[in-house]
Amino acid sequence: MSWLLNSPDKALPLILADNGFDVWISNTRGTRFSRRHLTLDPAKPEYWDWTWDELVIHELPTMADMIFNQTAQKFHYVGHSLGTLVALAAFSEGKLSDRIKSAALLSPIAYLNHMTTALGIVAAKSFVGEAISILGLSEFNPKGAQEEAFMKTLCNHPEVNCYDMLSAITGNNCCLNESTIEIAIKNEPQSTSTKNLIHLSQTVRNAKLSKYDYGSAQLNIQHYGAPDPPVYDLSKISGDIPLLLSYGGRDALSDVKDVEDLLDALKLDKSVQVQYVKNYAHVDFVMGVTAKDLIYNRVMSFFRNQ
Repeated sequence: MSWLLNSPDKALPLILADNGFDVWISNTRGTRFSRRHLTLDPAKPEYWDWTWDELVIHELPTMADMIFNQTAQKFHYVGHSLGTLVALAAFSEGKLSDRIKSAALLSPIAYLNHMTTALGIVAAKSFVGEAISILGLSEFNPKGAQEEAFMKTLCNHPEVNCYDMLSAITGNNCCLNESTIEIAIKNEPQSTSTKNLIHLSQTVRNAKLSKYDYGSAQLNIQHYGAPDPPVYDLSKISGDIPLLLSYGGRDALSDVKDVEDLLDALKLDKSVQVQYVKNYAHVDFVMGVTAKDLIYNRVMSFFRNQ
């Protein structure tokens, strides 16, 4: 849905389709389109026992296999925000290298050490296991009563201004259509697991990209065989996957310094193309009215050159 909020002439999937690409769009587990699990009930905590680690381990490889089995072709990948984090983590573990032609990563998220969104920083400090266990939430539905109360608490923090919630989270987007914003507010954000938000908060607090930390050496040993969760080593990403990284100068989540750290970690000068858009913030890359000319044409050209 996030990719289809703009009019057809400005939505990346439809632009790609109009230009001859075969387009597959996935939904993250937990969103309202992805709740028909064969054995797990979304009303029960077991359904929500996951973080983005599971998206790396299960979702992305399964979707890649399905597309490959249907088409017998390698495919180009487009990710935004969490979609870039999942892809980078998967690539670092050698997944998908036999399925992917190239990947375009918009507003890439890997390191969050320099994130400037005040709401995000306060939330990262708050999304610890102890705080969430008090709420007793396994599903985090941003529009639920308990969750709204929790968000109001965050918004009362003196450093946070939630008057413009979108900007408070993503930075000052330059190029959004007001009608698109209204559609987005009606449909987003959607549910995720509370455990997933804790994991993302750990990424901010610990200043490293690692698997979920269960909070004690004993529990980590049970899950990983080591007292600390394994780190995703992005320097291991194969140079066989050409990458296009596009990022914005006003992005409060994918901060310029963090993207520079990501580029340093990749160490793939010849296989990485970089696009910097000075006035773009986080959501401009998906919903910006100028994204077709600035971003999507570059993405299509990049794909065609592979």
